[in-house]
Amino acid sequence: MQDNIKIYDMVIIGGGINGTGIAADAAGRGLSVYLCEKDDLANHTSSASSKLIHGGLRYLEHKAFRLVREALAEREVLLNKAPHLIKAMRFIMPHRPHLRPAWLIRTGLFFYDHLGKRKKLAGSRFISLANAESPLKAEITQGFEYSDCTVDDSRLVVLNAMQAREKGADIQTRTRCIAAQREADHWLIKLENQQGIFQIKAKALVNAAGAWVAQFIQTQLKLQSPYKMRLIQGSHIIVPRLQQDDRAFILQNEDQRIVFVIPYLDQYSLIGTTDREYSADPAKVVISHQEIDYLLKVSNDHFKTQLNRTDIISCYSGVRPLYDDASDNPSTITRDYILALSSEQQLPLLSVFGGKITTYRKLAEAALEQLQVFFPKMAGAWTATEVLPGAENLNHLEDLVFEIQHKIADVPLQLAQRWANAYGTRVWRMLNQANSLHDLGHDFGHGLYAKEVDYLVEVEWGMCSDDILWRRSKLGLLFSQSEIANLDEYLVKLQRLRAREDAA
Repeated sequence: MQDNIKIYDMVIIGGGINGTGIAADAAGRGLSVYLCEKDDLANHTSSASSKLIHGGLRYLEHKAFRLVREALAEREVLLNKAPHLIKAMRFIMPHRPHLRPAWLIRTGLFFYDHLGKRKKLAGSRFISLANAESPLKAEITQGFEYSDCTVDDSRLVVLNAMQAREKGADIQTRTRCIAAQREADHWLIKLENQQGIFQIKAKALVNAAGAWVAQFIQTQLKLQSPYKMRLIQGSHIIVPRLQQDDRAFILQNEDQRIVFVIPYLDQYSLIGTTDREYSADPAKVVISHQEIDYLLKVSNDHFKTQLNRTDIISCYSGVRPLYDDASDNPSTITRDYILALSSEQQLPLLSVFGGKITTYRKLAEAALEQLQVFFPKMAGAWTATEVLPGAENLNHLEDLVFEIQHKIADVPLQLAQRWANAYGTRVWRMLNQANSLHDLGHDFGHGLYAKEVDYLVEVEWGMCSDDILWRRSKLGLLFSQSEIANLDEYLVKLQRLRAREDAA
């Protein structure tokens, strides 16, 4: 154990969207911040979402007006904060009269259009679907169209972590908190990573461990959790593209739930999500046969193209850690967040229960408001107006794509577009002095070059092929096992080289 233990204003446990959002907000207010994540950033729930920034149209039926209003307003804020990652998208809801009457949908969409501030996003409208070009079955002749947004969820987490670091935070992945306890005037926190076991101190401890939030309180802190959690599994399947244009579909189902069919990575459709209770290890969640059948049936009930299991290209599952509101139906459990604060000896513990990716920034502001009394010199809220990394000086994405093509003369358009969408104006740091594809080093396949991999390791905490292919670049669907092995071999060599340089 080290003799001189560093003390931070705030230590945050958990590197998902809530933890990194709180870290960025707190660091930007002048607090010294340390965040640890036992795996990779966005390793679990925050990379297993439906990739949407949305108000939650179906939550209106549950009278969750405050949550919907906050989420609707956040769409516009986040569009301004990260326009390279977050894009407006039109959604089509086919009308099926036996499920919900037209007047009810019109009423819901009226509230959806007017509950939150809406400047950039177009309003809702009634549409005819009775045409040969419609991908829907012939008997579905009308519907409604409205606006929400799509997002690269795991990159949103990474950008918040980058912003936190640039504001002075210390962000450590593959670092597990194994114990924490209140001492006389600080929290003493024991951590473990590849280098061994070490300790740090904190004036405040934030538990943003997601699906492990209650377990962390009970196991690492030896305390009683103030709230019960409900772990709800949500699964998605990825299939060949079902829609001809860039509009998504929101499909009503007999059980009153809805399923999204979202354009994904140019050539695919993403279908999800499910809602079912989950009681096993959140790190080992996998899609079930029943969930696959459920999603295929909902799609086949609506689309002309009939899918079966052989059409599934990939699938993923996540566990949503929801506050237990005693609902007996998993789909009606509140998606709102609860912040539980205890402050024995004036040493606060703030635990985050629930939440959704759309409202992460407001959740972070609410967390800092609760902690304000312990840090009276802390600066005020700032995240509503400052952009995330990559959005600096970004006017139009099309112009950035053109500039990339001008600098890298032989770059394919699709690759330039991927870089622009992933990195925004930070693409220039990734490309550095390169002027051609040859300057980017080894080609691992599918437009992934050594220079990008090096950048993801150096700047974005990438360590293994899963980090690079699934949570940073979304190229995992294209890579073969041999290509993955080649990338992992390179990453091992790169990590050894970095370790030697650090030791020198």
